[in-house]
Amino acid sequence: MAFLCELFNTNQLTLKKGYIVALLIFVVLLIDQASKFYIKTHFEYNEDVLIGGADWARLHFVENEGMAFGITFDWEYGKLLLSMFRVLMVVGLIWYLRLLLAAEMAFGFVLSIGLITAGALGNIIDSAFYALIFSVSGYHGGVAELTPFGQGYGMTQELPFNGFMHGRVVDMLYFPMKWVHIPDWVPVMGGGDFLFFSPIFNVADASITIGVLCIVLFQRRFFRDGFVQQTGPEQSTTPAVTWEDAEKAEDEVIASSNSDMEVQENSVWEKDAEERIEEDPRNNEQPSESAPNLNNHNLL
Repeated sequence: MAFLCELFNTNQLTLKKGYIVALLIFVVLLIDQASKFYIKTHFEYNEDVLIGGADWARLHFVENEGMAFGITFDWEYGKLLLSMFRVLMVVGLIWYLRLLLAAEMAFGFVLSIGLITAGALGNIIDSAFYALIFSVSGYHGGVAELTPFGQGYGMTQELPFNGFMHGRVVDMLYFPMKWVHIPDWVPVMGGGDFLFFSPIFNVADASITIGVLCIVLFQRRFFRDGFVQQTGPEQSTTPAVTWEDAEKAEDEVIASSNSDMEVQENSVWEKDAEERIEEDPRNNEQPSESAPNLNNHNLL
């Protein structure tokens, strides 16, 4: 632990927080990819299964080439640009996480950024590799299968780069909570039906959404008193101490101690010298009464 602290120029508490964030990202990625692999290899395209018998909670397998909740770009190079944007965003988020940990920001805010990072990574994996390792999911029969690397649907559909960065993101979570009939008197949409919460999404999308919501809902708590970590009922206003500050303070303490020792040693020598002078018998001799007074000038 001490070696890692020196290597990353940080303290043990910050390093432990970094481990927690890394573990959070890993767990979200594991759940996200495990659910996508299962759906991709067990569900036909557009297959729909109720969760616990509830009509408002379903597993509904679809794929999209765009962003979260099925948002797409109808452009030839839109998918490639979107994938590259995701990669750059994740690199920036990882760097930002490092800065937040070093600055000892509120840990809740750091975890929220970690959730966003995990979600972005999960969808990047789909875009980068799924067209290389999976066959096509059929609409009517034909569950996708794992293929040798590079021989997935990206090759069979002649996608650019054999499908690298052109994979389709797997979505499966669907919560059509309620069909609402819109009255006839409502302009434009009147007389129709509206489905509340119709997007189909995945665990990565949910992770991004939760991270963003946490920042929006708790931003005042996260940013209270500036970039200061909340340590209890009251926030500490003590600035973060770096290794350089600690070493400098230690050198000052040592220098101060040496100076005090020199002063004490000089005091001891001075006291000893005074005692030696007082103990010298020559300094204690009294002038004799019979001694001639040299100052008495009697002219005889």
